[in-house]
Amino acid sequence: MAVEVVCVASWNVDLIAHIASPLQRGQTQLAQGFERLPGGKGSNAAIAAARQGAQVGLIARIGGDDFGQMGLDLWAKEGIHSQFVVRGEGEVNGTALILVYADGDNSIAVYPGAGAGLSPVHVSAAQSLLSQARVVMASCEVPLAATRLAFEIAKSHGALTLLNPAPAMPLPADLWPCIDVLTPNEGELLMLAQATDVATAARTLLSRGVGAVVVTLGERGCALYRRDEAPLHVAGHAVKVVDTIGAGDTFTGTLAAALSQSCAWPEALRWANAAAALSTQARGAVTAMPSRTQVQTWLG
Repeated sequence: MAVEVVCVASWNVDLIAHIASPLQRGQTQLAQGFERLPGGKGSNAAIAAARQGAQVGLIARIGGDDFGQMGLDLWAKEGIHSQFVVRGEGEVNGTALILVYADGDNSIAVYPGAGAGLSPVHVSAAQSLLSQARVVMASCEVPLAATRLAFEIAKSHGALTLLNPAPAMPLPADLWPCIDVLTPNEGELLMLAQATDVATAARTLLSRGVGAVVVTLGERGCALYRRDEAPLHVAGHAVKVVDTIGAGDTFTGTLAAALSQSCAWPEALRWANAAAALSTQARGAVTAMPSRTQVQTWLG
């Protein structure tokens, strides 16, 4: 079966400590729990898309130790095509140090490891994969040169390109027109546009060439902004949050799956919004991501 969604993916292992409140400089707290779980925004989003029924392929670079094998085993289990995942033997894998607080919020420090070596050469080698895709997605956890080339190839074959601009950073001017869909959270959107309100920020990024801006707003849901069209708002869901790790990745991956399956915008946003809300009901990123059946049942 042809691949519908291709992710230019980051991979890391999440080392998660649960503590009462954010640390002050020089402070030590005893953690109430610790977990080692799969992570990386790209891998997370790819898994979310696969669980929503899309055929997914990866372009990635991982390390050669047991953390790298952990990724390969996980993707095989999720039915994700990994023939264009390259291993850097002897290199350290990406690692995320995550502090989760009692209210479910979190802080994250990410070391990209072997993923920092993903280059346009690796993307070029995967042209046969990209040429099949309906949606090609990436985040700012992978080198921008690799993302730009993947998006250029995708657009040349008529695919939709989707960028989750996290972690937020200044982006080169020539990348903006390559982005069909941008999925920032509110803070990332305001930083990218250097604006103080969502609507102004979205219009600023649209003026740079982005096709559509989908901003996630936490418990307030999400909003879609396009040129010459009224904003489309989708309300949030009232849920008791266990933790928010991976909620944005779940939203992005689910949206990519829905768009690859030709869902109209209102339905695609409703589905992504629900999947993200459900993902906050358990600890971790991948462990909390719902299946298509779970989303359908919850919405039903």
